[in-house]
Amino acid sequence: MNTLIYTSCLGLFCLLAEILNLRKLLVPLVVLGITVIFGVNYMEWNQGGSFYNDMLRIDHFSVAFSALVLLVGMLILVLTADYYKNEIHHISDYLAILIFTLCGALIMLSFSNMAMLFLGIEILSISLYIMAGSKRFETKSNEAGFKYFLMGAFASGFLLFGIALIYGVTNSFHLEKIGMYIMNHDATTISPLFYIGMMLMLVAMLFKVAAAPFHFWSPDVYEGSPALITAFMSTLVKIAAFGALYRLFATCFVGTLSYATQTLSIVSVASLAIGNFTALHQTNFKRLMAYSGISHAGYLLLAIIALYANTASALFYYSAGYAFATIGAFAVAIPVFHSMQNEGMDAFNGLGKKNPLLAALLTMSMLSLAGIPPFAGFLGKYYIFSKAIAAGHVALTLIAVIASMIGAYYYLKVVLAMYTKDSNDKTIEASPLYIMVAVFCVAMSLVLGLFPNMLMGLI
Repeated sequence: MNTLIYTSCLGLFCLLAEILNLRKLLVPLVVLGITVIFGVNYMEWNQGGSFYNDMLRIDHFSVAFSALVLLVGMLILVLTADYYKNEIHHISDYLAILIFTLCGALIMLSFSNMAMLFLGIEILSISLYIMAGSKRFETKSNEAGFKYFLMGAFASGFLLFGIALIYGVTNSFHLEKIGMYIMNHDATTISPLFYIGMMLMLVAMLFKVAAAPFHFWSPDVYEGSPALITAFMSTLVKIAAFGALYRLFATCFVGTLSYATQTLSIVSVASLAIGNFTALHQTNFKRLMAYSGISHAGYLLLAIIALYANTASALFYYSAGYAFATIGAFAVAIPVFHSMQNEGMDAFNGLGKKNPLLAALLTMSMLSLAGIPPFAGFLGKYYIFSKAIAAGHVALTLIAVIASMIGAYYYLKVVLAMYTKDSNDKTIEASPLYIMVAVFCVAMSLVLGLFPNMLMGLI
């Protein structure tokens, strides 16, 4: 609970820093603050308990995923120092909004009441609507913010309607009481309105994770948003949404998973097919990463489908590997975009000759996303596939394996562009901050790939 309180206070401090004229010191202070909060979160590991009349609940699941989103947030906040160096007069506003986004994610990972789930999603979403359209003089950024807002509003409507129907049937917002209602009734006595409410909530959550067929907003929003915000959305939002979805089915809808399995399986296969096949033809790097995120949503849905096989650790490990690889890729891509004034795939042409270090870091990030050993992306897929097979979803796992092999092609397109295509005369200059973050992310991907027990078995 202290993790959420201190993170909120840090966001308020960023707003006060504008009055105190601490803009130049703000990023180091914020990074230090997140580091301290990370330690506070660690101290809650064996504490547990519920807060605010059981509105929030702290357990191993919430602490582990909170640690991951705090680390992701800290890596992105480190990059803000260089990314917004020409907009220093807005830095306190940007940092405050990003930290409040982090607060929304923390609520989504520890809620035990439907009202808190809605509040967490809205805090996270409204902050990102603003950041997606923060480049107000660029048409694509305006389009991204507006499109994200409209689609997000519809998703919130589905979520609220679903919560209202479930409350009408069970007379409660608390997850455990809703779960008890399911356990005390058989399939014939549960009201049809309950299943309608559950499916409406599922649609809203699938929108948040950009799973097909609710993915259509993702490529345009990723392309139009500032590159740093795209990295933030593709990692933190996906982790928080899948953590919340797992918590819903593990605590609240655990007795109805068999009724949702067919729907989730169709969505998983559609996400794998649309994400991987559409990514093959992309020429814009951010759109490529958008479709990559859609395909990874398909893999992560296997952890929800196979929930009875105790997939919490596999979901956590996969999320960590995906987050580190994605942030590492963007930490290299952003300075390349700035130097080349181009966000297309051809911006990476000849990078292996112009800047071998950046090329090597991006190569390893792409290999991890593709699921190539010895990086964490490989074992992340292995753990989820093995859990799905143990739960009896052999055909679905086989489709996911084939999709993974197809996905390797478009990740290797980036690698081939760096090492086999001719470059122009423009030099690529990267701030030490970008290199430091990329090195850290690649190192974590490699360490987790070699020593998976660091994360597996925590929850």
